[in-house]
Amino acid sequence: MTVVVTGAAGHIGGTLVRALLAQGRPTRALVHHDRRALEELDVETTQGDIRDPASLRRAFAGAEVVYHAAAHISLRMDEWPLLEAINVTGTQNVVEACLACGVRRLVHFSSIHALEQEPLDVPVDEARPLVESARHPPYDRSKAAAERCVREGIARGLDAVILYPTGIIGPYDFRPSHLGSVVLSICQGKLPALVTGGFDWVDVRDVVAGAMRAEERAPPGASYLLSGHWVSARDLASAVSELTGARAPRLTVPIWAARLGIPFVVGLARLNKGEPLYTRVALRALHSNRRISHERAARDLDYRTRPFRDTLIDTLQWFRGAGTLDRPLAANSPEAQ
Repeated sequence: MTVVVTGAAGHIGGTLVRALLAQGRPTRALVHHDRRALEELDVETTQGDIRDPASLRRAFAGAEVVYHAAAHISLRMDEWPLLEAINVTGTQNVVEACLACGVRRLVHFSSIHALEQEPLDVPVDEARPLVESARHPPYDRSKAAAERCVREGIARGLDAVILYPTGIIGPYDFRPSHLGSVVLSICQGKLPALVTGGFDWVDVRDVVAGAMRAEERAPPGASYLLSGHWVSARDLASAVSELTGARAPRLTVPIWAARLGIPFVVGLARLNKGEPLYTRVALRALHSNRRISHERAARDLDYRTRPFRDTLIDTLQWFRGAGTLDRPLAANSPEAQ
């Protein structure tokens, strides 16, 4: 029976489609505009928009399983209307289409940002409540609201599983993603300074493997954190420097100083018609809970994560092969010898 992937041209979606095809499973990729991640794949594609219920019903016709990976990721504070339309209403449309088309199981990709991070001295697990108050960034609230839509669908008889990945990094990052852009910026010397803090990074391939096991093994309504390894911004930059020979920024700015610089960083980005190096939302993420437990996924799904260094090497090599990065691995790094 057919498996449908929404957001199939994104980082998770493109990696997931590859894994499904490798298992010989009939796969239908729902794409909006960008098809770069799927261009060389022998996969059925269908044009659609999760904001358009009719296109979803056409895409889900005859499907046994739907993986819902489509979302708008935002580090801005002024994009709630777009986030609501895509992440919230779009997910509601996915739920309704699954129920209307008799889909056996929905696997919904939520986010670590949908969960309350405080208290910061207690590990985050699946028991954490969803964020709700306006003090949380719009993206966080949109992912929490999207999950509530899925939960309402479960109450109406939908068989669904919910996943919470952390910061995703890895190969097949065609656009590239926000975190992939950070790695490339370090390689290209575009970061004048680092900020204190760090993030839990997880390999996109490990997330996809966990999601596919959740499809097979998870009980209806279950949720799983798919985390990786917490790595500081300084350690990330040092590892990229070691592997590529790029000079890592020497200056590390404390969080209070970085906040003072936000208006200047955002203004410069607007002037250059690009994305700011960092935002208030990004700084908040760098100082969120660093202890995120994937114990439940390890127990129920045999979820495993590869070493962060291996992920970083594969990411850099993939960027180089894709022509996004013009630096080879440094000649003195063990991986280049």
